[in-house]
Amino acid sequence: MTSLVDKTATAAKWSTVDVFIRQGVQFGISMVLARLLAPDDFGIVALLTLFTGVAVVLIDGGLSSALIQRQGTSHVDESTVFFFNVGMGGFSGVVLYAASPWIASFFDLPVLVDLSSVMAFSLAVGAVGSIHTALLTKEMNFKILAKVGGVSSVVAGSLALYMAAQGYGVWSLVGHTVASSIITVVLLWAWHPWRPTWNFSAASLQSLFRFGGYEMASTLLDVFYTNLYSILIGKLYSVRDVGLFSRARNTQLVPVTMMAGVIQRVMYSSFASVAEDKTRLVRGLRRAQAVVMLINMPITVSIIVLAEPLVHALFGEQWLACVPMLQVLGLSGILWPLSILNLNLLRAQGHADLRLRIEVLKKGIAILMTLGASYHGVMAIAWAQVAVSVTTYYLNSYHMKILLSYGSLDQLRDLAINFATVIPMAIVLYFVADTVQTLPIIKLIVASAVGSGIYLLTCRMFCAELLNESLVLTGMRARHAKS
Repeated sequence: MTSLVDKTATAAKWSTVDVFIRQGVQFGISMVLARLLAPDDFGIVALLTLFTGVAVVLIDGGLSSALIQRQGTSHVDESTVFFFNVGMGGFSGVVLYAASPWIASFFDLPVLVDLSSVMAFSLAVGAVGSIHTALLTKEMNFKILAKVGGVSSVVAGSLALYMAAQGYGVWSLVGHTVASSIITVVLLWAWHPWRPTWNFSAASLQSLFRFGGYEMASTLLDVFYTNLYSILIGKLYSVRDVGLFSRARNTQLVPVTMMAGVIQRVMYSSFASVAEDKTRLVRGLRRAQAVVMLINMPITVSIIVLAEPLVHALFGEQWLACVPMLQVLGLSGILWPLSILNLNLLRAQGHADLRLRIEVLKKGIAILMTLGASYHGVMAIAWAQVAVSVTTYYLNSYHMKILLSYGSLDQLRDLAINFATVIPMAIVLYFVADTVQTLPIIKLIVASAVGSGIYLLTCRMFCAELLNESLVLTGMRARHAKS
């Protein structure tokens, strides 16, 4: 029988491919679009993310997580979720369409009327493929998700580039979103055999919603807070500032999302399969955190130290104003993967009600911090995110101390080697960035090459076993069978 570790490693390999292709292609496309479009264009689209994000959560209703968490679901359960998703997709699309004049009036941007209407259509389309994504995740079949993500990212990205080159401006970004939704749904239906039957069970929906309802409420809070900055900056300052802040935030989140995304999706499924075994849960959490931080730390530190040549080389001179924001937001990304993993373990154990209480507390504190900072400038909002990240990690890990006797102090103690090994690299990066005077792209390449070499050498000297285990878990190295 395939062991949990081997199954997790296989799933992680394809999840890695999926996340890296999807995020990598999207980031590459955004680099080119950043040179073709103005910060204002990105800012306008960012203003809609709160509304579309809330709609996506309502469409899912937390039922995808409930299906993944529950063992032995029936086809009636799955069909019920499908029809719920489709119904909510249509309803959410109509609501967003009806609200588009109000949204445009609130920000004094008439173009948002048409943009919101088109995004409403995208929501309805995306709902049709939600159940397939949930089932593939539950099966840990990330190979199909990798293929879907790769094709949709390339095709939709190519369309966006063409539209931008033809002068469509902000519509290039909206076209990318709509095309991605359509292509993703078509491929999911083509490559996964699941089909709904004409069965809808109110009892099944109610049963799944006992877990999914808490999940939905928690996610709604997260979406509201995550996108609150765009509303505040757009209302108090300017659309250009929204675009700059979004660029800094999205750049900072790329490595964090890629690394945590791989582990998060795989670990939620594997945590759920051993939810009753606390020893294995702690062991799995410890390994997952070590893997994520081994990769996240050097990349995040590199972004902080090399922010100026990075932004200049990747996005162009018109985006240099976001460099200070990127450096501050980079600090908030250090603990973010740890928070996600602690939260995933709570979800896998079925503590949806506890997660909701934690989310209410965390987001209440975070919203107050962000609101208070918003009147002191955009940089103050960035610093508020750092304070929020520390608070969030403490609250998430605090409950691991209660449930599994593995709290923040124990976790950080286990991760001490991860923090220590990045220090020599940070010093070298700072020295190279400060002394080498050349083109930004060359400075970036030289500093990255030297820094990577120093980091790998340090890891080989002080945590070779951890490095090897990380390569196994991410699918970059095969596990050797024990004799």
